[in-house]
Amino acid sequence: MIGSPFPRAPMKITVLYNRDYESDGSQASDPGHEARAEIEGVAQAVESALRRIPGVETRLLPCRGTSLRFAEDLRADPPDLVFNLCESLAGDSRGELAVPAILESLGIPYTGSSSVALALALHKQKAKELLRGVGVPVPDGRVVRRPPDLDGWDAAFPLMVKPAREDASVGISPASVVHDREALERRVRHVLDTHRQEAIVERYVEGRELYVALLGNDPPEVLPITEIDFSELPATLPRIVTYDAKWVPGSVEDRGTRPHLAEITDPEVRARVEHVARETFRTLELRDYGRVDLRLDADGTPWVIDVNANCALAPDAGYARAAAAIGLPYDAMIARLVEVAIERLHADPSWKAERPAPARRPPSQHRELHGGGGELRNRAHRARRGRS
Repeated sequence: MIGSPFPRAPMKITVLYNRDYESDGSQASDPGHEARAEIEGVAQAVESALRRIPGVETRLLPCRGTSLRFAEDLRADPPDLVFNLCESLAGDSRGELAVPAILESLGIPYTGSSSVALALALHKQKAKELLRGVGVPVPDGRVVRRPPDLDGWDAAFPLMVKPAREDASVGISPASVVHDREALERRVRHVLDTHRQEAIVERYVEGRELYVALLGNDPPEVLPITEIDFSELPATLPRIVTYDAKWVPGSVEDRGTRPHLAEITDPEVRARVEHVARETFRTLELRDYGRVDLRLDADGTPWVIDVNANCALAPDAGYARAAAAIGLPYDAMIARLVEVAIERLHADPSWKAERPAPARRPPSQHRELHGGGGELRNRAHRARRGRS
């Protein structure tokens, strides 16, 4: 058990998560089934960690399918804070950005990034346009909505093809790296037909794959950097982290992609990597925590290949490993994420430390989203600056 960072207990925290992996009744029809199914276990781990903090009362609240019942539940019994783990609604990753907007309409504070930041991170090509505008290196690419969009495009191979609005390596396989026009057209058609969304086609960057986890705000702290070791991957496979590498234990791609703490001996290169990660976090307006995925080429240029505003918080995930490397075991990491959210809220003039509790309303027959809502009570303190 760890000491409570919230001296004016009790504090009510609701862990909100998506339970939509069986929404269409068929695992075969959901190419991201394993990634979506994991979230319930993550929610249980987060709730257990919060429950072990003295003075914190917790509950788990799933978002099921297209139902907005969770909003009714929150309005009827608003918590002091929502620990937001929702990554999709009804199996659609675009629902991820709707949840913070609903929470804001209810007046309920939450951990993590806003709907705006989540939308930017989800629309990968738009995010990269913004990053390119502030000088952050990103691979050249384009969005393909239909096969004829490739006509007249004389891009240099190899190229990377992936779904436009997925994370967790959904839609990524060895076939995603293409070396000729025929393979490009075939993979684009696969993304359009299988994932029912646009494809992003961009330059494949050869180099070291680095994951930079960030914690806090103004500025965020860069946690120890993770690198993927591809040395055990068969030579016939591209050096990428595929869906099977993340979600099919024991697969060739799983065994061949091992994370470890990165050794970046050149201080200028390390500073460049950390600057790019922080600038990405700032430009896309991420909050509290996040992860920036990079490719470090032979010239020492870190290229942003993906941004995870709502990265995995499982006990065995990369973010937790990075936190553990600075002396934050899982329970302490979860408590720290709550602390940084409270610090941010109390620095925001639109949020007040003390506000009268809203009147409780009976559940609306219309499931109306507006009106009522909870607020953060005055339980914040100046959080520990050390790495406990």
